Amino acid sequence: MAETVPYVPGLAGVPAAHSSVCFIDGEAGRLQYRGYPVEILAARCSYEEVAHLLVFGELPNEPQLASFKAELASERRLKFRIIDMLKLFPESGHPMDALSATIAAMGMFYPGDHIHDADYMRLSAVRLIAKLPTIVAGFHRIRRGDDPIAPRADLGHSANFLYMLHGKEPELLVANALDKMLVLHAEHSMAPSTFCARVAGSTFADPFAVVSTAVTALSGPLHGGANEAVLRMLRSIPATQPSAIREWAEDRLERREKISGFGHREYKCKDPRATLEQGLIDELHERFGRSSTYDTAVELEVQMRELVGSRGLFPNVDYYSGIVYDILGLPTDLFTPMYAVARVAGWLAHLFEQIEHNRMFRPSQVWVGEIDRPFVARADRR
Repeated sequence: MAETVPYVPGLAGVPAAHSSVCFIDGEAGRLQYRGYPVEILAARCSYEEVAHLLVFGELPNEPQLASFKAELASERRLKFRIIDMLKLFPESGHPMDALSATIAAMGMFYPGDHIHDADYMRLSAVRLIAKLPTIVAGFHRIRRGDDPIAPRADLGHSANFLYMLHGKEPELLVANALDKMLVLHAEHSMAPSTFCARVAGSTFADPFAVVSTAVTALSGPLHGGANEAVLRMLRSIPATQPSAIREWAEDRLERREKISGFGHREYKCKDPRATLEQGLIDELHERFGRSSTYDTAVELEVQMRELVGSRGLFPNVDYYSGIVYDILGLPTDLFTPMYAVARVAGWLAHLFEQIEHNRMFRPSQVWVGEIDRPFVARADRR
């Protein structure tokens, strides 16, 4: 059968939407949210400001920001039945599975017409941004046998999460570092989880189902789970000398084994977010001391640049993010949930955009199977 449209594995480079949410120039290493460079947003804006920018299209002024923060603070608590559900999940379950299931269930507690009711859509967005940190922190404490800690309205988004996780108010440096990480992970164009969100949104699934779908896609090790793999990989490298690290890298490359944290579909240079994460690590090292894992990561980056830099394989956002979260005291299996806590604003921005100019996704396929096969009666089959 002749192909009328070329098949592109993974839809690589195939446009799937018109969007004004996120701009990426992979050759120059540029990333912008709604036209603002991520470097400026990370340096000068809180996560709440960036979430407002993504979901509603503009950076808030002072009254708008104060109102948005108050809305978020008022929606942080979970209904007791949702907490009861978290208590029923197995302690060995991965937090991403708990997060996906809980978000899906939230839709039953907050029904409404998100297609025609703009107020309900806004409230749903606020609820999702506000409650995801509470779910992640709550499940972590419950699986350890502790009671979840109620959120505090007087703390910012990131500081409140760390308070709910650890039971004590974090120092400003730590809260600010987490806030910057949330900004860096808040949006990245048509990533797999975002594409899944837009596909679900195009069917007019409710916002909770849409975000649950995105979280499920993010849970895959080739997407959000990569930062966990990077940290495990770095800690497995047996020596720290440059020659030994190069030998380790050469051996992996020769055996065609993946070296986690290198390469990105969009970037042919170093991911700008990885550079910003390194700046955060330097700030945290001044307070908490230098990490040997970071030294290994820096040296491996040097060696990989010489070995595969010509192929466009450079550190991506996952390469240094696990080191930041580790310094901040987060368990390894919470790294990817933190990605979701940040990216929910981007998913919602794409959902709003999809609904405004909706056409349901229904791609075609390239048929490679047989046709018109002769039917054989069951008794005659061999």
